Amino acid sequence: MSKPALGRGLGALLGSPPVTSKPAASPATHERPPTALSEDGGREKVQEVSWDEVRPCPLQPRKDFPPESIEELAASIRENGIVQPLIVRRTASSLELIAGERRWRAAQVVGLKTVPVIVREADDRTVLQLALIENLQRENLNPIEEAQGYSQLVGQFQLTQEEVARRVGKSRAAVANALRLLRLDPSIQMLVRESRLSVGHAKVILGLDDPRQQVKAAERVVKEALNVRQTEGLVTRLQEGSPREPKKRLAPETDAHVSRLEDRLRERVGTKVRLHYKAGKGSVDISFFSDDELERILQLLGVEAE
Repeated sequence: MSKPALGRGLGALLGSPPVTSKPAASPATHERPPTALSEDGGREKVQEVSWDEVRPCPLQPRKDFPPESIEELAASIRENGIVQPLIVRRTASSLELIAGERRWRAAQVVGLKTVPVIVREADDRTVLQLALIENLQRENLNPIEEAQGYSQLVGQFQLTQEEVARRVGKSRAAVANALRLLRLDPSIQMLVRESRLSVGHAKVILGLDDPRQQVKAAERVVKEALNVRQTEGLVTRLQEGSPREPKKRLAPETDAHVSRLEDRLRERVGTKVRLHYKAGKGSVDISFFSDDELERILQLLGVEAE
């Protein structure tokens, strides 16, 4: 069975052909094609509205908008205008963004008085789902924002992990793996947001139940620039209550190969995996942290629990 395309149905939200809104010297010189094609071939009206009529959506999963990213987009808008209209829904007091908050912010930097919008009808679940899809397609979300978006779909809208995975075009393991990041201490989540700690490191640190130990491990990983394998050794020692320094590493080539295999196994099963290898022999340790997780791993391996 082929994997569903990421963002199936996103064309209904963002499928319009490019419509350019260039900065204009005066309203008289500001022209725009009046319509845009929708996914089903119908035509939708592109409206010019004052930028301050538009408000960010509280359901938007993306929270971090680096200033340099906004400045880059602003430079493009100065040159080419807003190529893609913003997608909004009408609320009692304003037009609420469904997609295009980055463009909306950049328009303010440029000084545009109006922005192009297409008004759609969408409930809260649809808004969150489509905002997630748009950002995932464009790789705009950091891992914590992605996890929080999935968590909203599960908690606020009572979707199962399987339903979330299907709707956003991800595997269930990828969704489960992302959600596990929210078990981390908030200070560690911030390190992941800032890309100071990788998702691979974070998953290993999740092997520690004590939040204080998690923080201790994360701080040391950042301070000493430990790789994932070294982090696993550190976590093991913390679990054993031992302050020993890391054991002597394998030869660099072997160590790198083992680490890559561990990463692939970890992504496949969605939990901590340790590969022990020496001269063609070894073992694979797969960790689980609940009966449900064990059942999921068994299903992945094709083993039926008696």
